[in-house]
Amino acid sequence: MPLPQRIIVTRFSAMGDVAMVASVLKEFCQRYPAVEIIMVSRQFFAPFFDGIKNVKFHPFEPKTVHKGFWGLVRLKKELAQYGADAVADLHFNLRSRVLDVLFSLTGMNVKQLDKGRAEKKALTRKEHKIKRQLRLTVERYADVFRTLGFSIELSHQLTPNLQDVPKGAFSLFGNFERRKIGISPFAQHRYKVFSQHKMAQVIDHLTHNGYDVLLFGGGEEEFQIAQNWTERFPNTYNTIGKFTLREELDIISNLDLMISMDSSGLHMASLMGIRCLSLWGATHPYAGFTGYGQQAADCIQVEHPDRPSSVYGNIPCDCNGIEAIDLITPEMVIEKITAIR
Repeated sequence: MPLPQRIIVTRFSAMGDVAMVASVLKEFCQRYPAVEIIMVSRQFFAPFFDGIKNVKFHPFEPKTVHKGFWGLVRLKKELAQYGADAVADLHFNLRSRVLDVLFSLTGMNVKQLDKGRAEKKALTRKEHKIKRQLRLTVERYADVFRTLGFSIELSHQLTPNLQDVPKGAFSLFGNFERRKIGISPFAQHRYKVFSQHKMAQVIDHLTHNGYDVLLFGGGEEEFQIAQNWTERFPNTYNTIGKFTLREELDIISNLDLMISMDSSGLHMASLMGIRCLSLWGATHPYAGFTGYGQQAADCIQVEHPDRPSSVYGNIPCDCNGIEAIDLITPEMVIEKITAIR
């Protein structure tokens, strides 16, 4: 059977997961430059796929034109116009599965993501955890293409993706003598977030020891936290709300190092080929969500029998009366950064 030559790829959310898809597609498209990819995701995530020549982005608008069942029917009709010969469902949620059924009814070759739910449940259950490294999410994505007949071996290497500094960010890179370190200190779920007090200690040390700190990610509440840090510490800059996603990626590509929670900041750093130190609390790298090409040794965590409590970080992780993320100290983070230098 001939290989598909035009594939619809679906991954609607979340931000870090979509960034990981982009990392996989970059390598897939290098291996198969004649295969066209129709990437279906939220419009906001389109910049992740810039520069991947054989990827065409199709926006998914779940709150308006693609809302509900009939919205998905409309999306299917839009996508049918591309004349694709396969669907790679890299999400496998309710919406993507409805879309899969609609395409299957027309005879389309549809392959779906295996999320490994049973393994992840065994890893995160409260008692009798089975703690072992599970298949990496990026490999699970690649598996979907393998089931379509493609032979693809991921390199798991960071590839520098240096971009021009956006005009509005020139001032952030004015001092060439100081190293630039990005910090993405927030996450969707609070059990993955290093405390403000401890992060402030890290920022204080860095900005007084030869680093400029650039703060990323979040909404209005996070903007205010970051703004407070810029007022308290020298050489600290708040990028939140000041740049587009495309511009943020371009800025990240010029950093010397990134620090992030287990969140989208980690995966954006990977996409731009930047080394990232990631902090893990309620979640664990064993679940397979480490940044593409990042080193296992750069996952900062304190092992405890009660970890992890969840895959997504939405459930508390009590480790002898201490939340798992609080087992990490500022000194641990600082020591890791210093060792890299």
